[in-house]
Amino acid sequence: MTAAVFLGCACIAFGPALALYIFTIATEPLRIIFLIVGAFFWLLSLLLSSLVWFVARSIAGDNDGPVQKYLLIFGVLVSVLIQEMFRFAYYRLLKKANEGLKIMNPDEEAPSMRLLAYVSGLGFGIMSGVFSFVNTLSDSLGPGTVGIHGDSPHFFLNSAFMTLVIILLHVFWGIVFFDGCERNNRYALLVVLLTHLLVSALTFISPHYGISLLSAYTIMVFMGVWAFFVAGGSCRSLKLCLLCQDKDFLLFNQHSR
Repeated sequence: MTAAVFLGCACIAFGPALALYIFTIATEPLRIIFLIVGAFFWLLSLLLSSLVWFVARSIAGDNDGPVQKYLLIFGVLVSVLIQEMFRFAYYRLLKKANEGLKIMNPDEEAPSMRLLAYVSGLGFGIMSGVFSFVNTLSDSLGPGTVGIHGDSPHFFLNSAFMTLVIILLHVFWGIVFFDGCERNNRYALLVVLLTHLLVSALTFISPHYGISLLSAYTIMVFMGVWAFFVAGGSCRSLKLCLLCQDKDFLLFNQHSR
């Protein structure tokens, strides 16, 4: 039974991301490199967040009660801010790299920023999902029974669905964030930051899985629709895609901006 829970939760959390990687990235070496670098940037943001958390814990000491609660809120706030700072830093790096590729190979079309936004967002999301869920996933192999002391027996399942939404949200956040940087749209950047903070804050009400999951998936749908239109999608292209009448694949046919 524990093996079934492990495999099921792993497929729920990482199955869509794996499918996106196989069908849209694995065939292009350059995209794989950008994906790995994006994941590395998220790791750097985690390292910096950990250092800030260590310093804050050292200053606060081992005090119980409200101090620890506010310290946890502070940690989430700082972590989200640092992640978005590194997302912007990666955008600047990709912008310079894209310009360099155009200079080195003027006859060859460089990847568009829309495509790079998708790849970097997937890199951020996969690494974020791995670090947030891998320990929980390993515990699902046992020993022990979840909920035996009155807790929710759906802990692993809810954690898997929350990991899935975080991974997909990082993809959508990356697309909207890069587009906001390209268009100098500060409102888009602010929305990405606020929704990231909101989804992270939903983890504070983790025993109430229905509220947190419903809210997180509502935000995911909103950001997904926004990212779809930002990436060049339209109602017509969506209709043709659903009817299998569109031979062009959106991510493979982006022109340089």
